[in-house]
Amino acid sequence: MNIMKEEDYLPLREVVFMTLRKQILRGELKPGERLMEIALAKKLGVSRTPIREAIRMLEHEELVVMIPRRGAHVADISRQELNDVLEVRMALEVLAARKACARMTQEEIAELDAAESRFEALVSTEDVDINELGEADEQFHDVIYRATQNRRLIQLLNNLREQMYRFRVEYLKDPGVRRELILEHSGMIRAFREKDVEECVEITGRHIENQQKTIGRGLVEK
Repeated sequence: MNIMKEEDYLPLREVVFMTLRKQILRGELKPGERLMEIALAKKLGVSRTPIREAIRMLEHEELVVMIPRRGAHVADISRQELNDVLEVRMALEVLAARKACARMTQEEIAELDAAESRFEALVSTEDVDINELGEADEQFHDVIYRATQNRRLIQLLNNLREQMYRFRVEYLKDPGVRRELILEHSGMIRAFREKDVEECVEITGRHIENQQKTIGRGLVEK
């Protein structure tokens, strides 16, 4: 895997940082996993220097921790981190639900239907691909975000979604959660179609609270 072909106009440390950050957020590098400079340099086709610089940047974002005499490890996901992110997400998602409910077009409702159909199809497959399922869930929410017609709100939600990705992967591993999401998505589509703002807000709040409860069970205190 040679990353030099990707965004080679950026400093190499930035490209390495973005690559490792994505792998951590998507669960390809798992919580507690040790980051071996030599192995990563060989895998990414770079020297150890940009790897070392990228690890420092990831440590600053609290995605990596340095353990004395054991080196760099992918940070565990803590309950406090989850709560912090979801408090912000709750406020933004509720605002998005209100705006989208008032502004959503019939074409966008059709897009929601299509996104939900894809999500359901993936859930019903024998060997569910969690990352693909997460992308289908994101596609559903993307329609809602766009319907707000508020570029700043969309930007904030997308930035927050990156921070949520580690949690989302853990959340979607639970088959019961997938079935509940189908019900929540269907309820949201119905509420958007009927322009029922309060129902949109209620389902959105319940959706985030369910995430907090389900993911929080297996998280460490910090």
